[in-house]
Amino acid sequence: LSHFNNHYFLSPLHHILDTSDTFSCSSASAINCVHLTEMLKDMCIFAAWVHGDPRKVIYPTDSYGQFCGQKDTLNENKTILFYFNILKCASPVVLINLQCPTTQLCVSKCPDRFATYIDVQASYRYKPDQWNYFRQFCKPGFNNPRKSVAQVLRDEDCPSMIIPSRPFLKRCFPDFSTKNGVLTVANQTTFKDGRGKTRNVTDLREAANGINNVLDARSVGMKIFEDYAISWYWILIGLFIAMIVSLLFLVLLRFTAGVLFWIFIFGVIGIIGYGIWHCYWEYDHLKGIPGSDLTVYDIGFQTDFRVYLQLRQTWLAFMIMLCVVEVIIILMLIFLRNRIRIAIALLKEGSRAIGYIMSTLFYPIVTFILIAICISYWAVTAVFLATSGEPVYKVMANQTLCKYANLTCDPETFNTTNVSKLCPGAQCTFAFYGGESLYHKYIFIFQLANAFVFLWLVNFAIALGQCTLAGAFASYYWASRKPADIPLWPLFSSFGRAIRYHTGSLAFGALILAIVQLIRVILEYLDHKLKGTQNSFTRFLLCCLKCCFWCLEKFLKFINRNAYIMIAIYGKNFCTSAKEAFFLLMRNVVRVAVLDKVTDFLLFLGKILVAGGVGVLAFFFFTQRIPVFAQEAPTLNYYWVPLLTVIIGSYLVAHGFFSVYAMCVDTLFLCFCEDLERNDGSTAKPYFMSASLHRILGKKELSPKKAVG
Repeated sequence: LSHFNNHYFLSPLHHILDTSDTFSCSSASAINCVHLTEMLKDMCIFAAWVHGDPRKVIYPTDSYGQFCGQKDTLNENKTILFYFNILKCASPVVLINLQCPTTQLCVSKCPDRFATYIDVQASYRYKPDQWNYFRQFCKPGFNNPRKSVAQVLRDEDCPSMIIPSRPFLKRCFPDFSTKNGVLTVANQTTFKDGRGKTRNVTDLREAANGINNVLDARSVGMKIFEDYAISWYWILIGLFIAMIVSLLFLVLLRFTAGVLFWIFIFGVIGIIGYGIWHCYWEYDHLKGIPGSDLTVYDIGFQTDFRVYLQLRQTWLAFMIMLCVVEVIIILMLIFLRNRIRIAIALLKEGSRAIGYIMSTLFYPIVTFILIAICISYWAVTAVFLATSGEPVYKVMANQTLCKYANLTCDPETFNTTNVSKLCPGAQCTFAFYGGESLYHKYIFIFQLANAFVFLWLVNFAIALGQCTLAGAFASYYWASRKPADIPLWPLFSSFGRAIRYHTGSLAFGALILAIVQLIRVILEYLDHKLKGTQNSFTRFLLCCLKCCFWCLEKFLKFINRNAYIMIAIYGKNFCTSAKEAFFLLMRNVVRVAVLDKVTDFLLFLGKILVAGGVGVLAFFFFTQRIPVFAQEAPTLNYYWVPLLTVIIGSYLVAHGFFSVYAMCVDTLFLCFCEDLERNDGSTAKPYFMSASLHRILGKKELSPKKAVG
């Protein structure tokens, strides 16, 4: 495009149809980007869905590798995992994540009483009910109370004891409680272990401490859930208020942007001025006091900072530093006043643009839905990959000197080996899910590929939103008569153009960013693995690499964002758009810096005002301090639960609205810079900027030969 004219943006697709290259760098590379995404995604999904089994996460697994509670199996009604001897388990972490070295069975309910196999066997003839109750915790099919106790315990046909338990995480844990500060189980402090010993409940202390913490957390979690169940509609009302306040703030920015900014600037100048006066007062007040004329060098290093405040030299240094800061700020305001006025005018223009295209404020919902889909895809695939191992069985022996203990075994052929002869009572029981095949060795690589595709898709969803919003706001700026020449449904039209013409460019930009983010993830993983090492050089190198790639990611996000704006304006490929955007910004680097800081300040102030204002209102409401609504406020266990939810939710709502506003300002700024460079305000090349910007620039800067600062 050689120049702009009055009719250029009247046709929304004109600038698209005039471009022959609508993909990133080339059409072939764009298609390759999309094909590569599909290939990686299909590879991860195929491997995960063929080998994965989410039942390994959903259902507990007994010693025979069978799932507890799975439908259409013998364990359909047995949903809880029971441990024969929980004393062999070191901690709840071992019970949940690893395998406890004791037989584990699926049961329909946990024991509700104390009992030992010795006592039950001795009384099974005249108390058959006790035997029938105890037998449900023995191996399936075992019904031989005449078998000797030694053989039963050796073969682990039945547990030596059962204790009152309750299910948690689909596993039977002892029913711990405290009575007068003493740890008990079913109000008892001792129990029989079924081997002729009476043991104290404190023998389970290691497991009890962890379990009680988890149970306490569960109790708190239930109370929090109750609070949410009672107050959810009030939370929604609070978020709705935050949405209305955010919308009003954006609309009113066209009138208040300059006022808010200058109030803040003069407030900072006033505060620094007061600081200078206070430093001078302290400096003059210490005159004549013994010891106040000493220097910092004379007293050396002191851990008590108040010692330095007794020196005149300290307050003189503070006063000089504040004076320097004050002078710098005043000089910046003097020399950058015109650019500050331009930045404020662009902020007001952004508010006006959003007022004409209100639908853009709700586009973040589309981005949120797309990212939610990406997260769901990644999570499901990651679970399938994590559960794609085969059952691994190991020898569990009662004898500590058995040389076959913890070795892998095959339950189908175990009875034909001599292991049971050399190690009486040894069993081949399920240990965990894993494998030694080539596929299982590369599961970590598949997880990395899945994470890479996830990052790619998320960045693509964000890029699609940025390009869509940029196209809508660009159509506003380049309209000769606002709002008459703004295209019908600008947001929908921009979204259609982005999907139809710019998919490859957006995918290419997202690919570059995803590669850098994946490298950062790998560096974080390596840093986590090498935390225990004493190699200082390795830690230093990792720290430098993490810092460099963090900076690179920030730079790429900045370049990508502006490249998407140029793509939305011109329809050129990603590389060309990124280059043109970068050099355009470099030619206007001072304006970029001023606009960026002014925008960041106003939007940050808006987020704080929205979240803080709605948060204060929610605090007074949920603590029943508003007399009018005191009867309506729900009675809560923790009033901070809905309060924090409202504050965080309000901040996110404000962030969603203000992110649209920030994109609007960035788009208008690039359009403004392009307008200045390509047009001169003449009849042949008129400016498209608003009248307020035209007035701020003045006649001197309207010359076509005038350099843009």
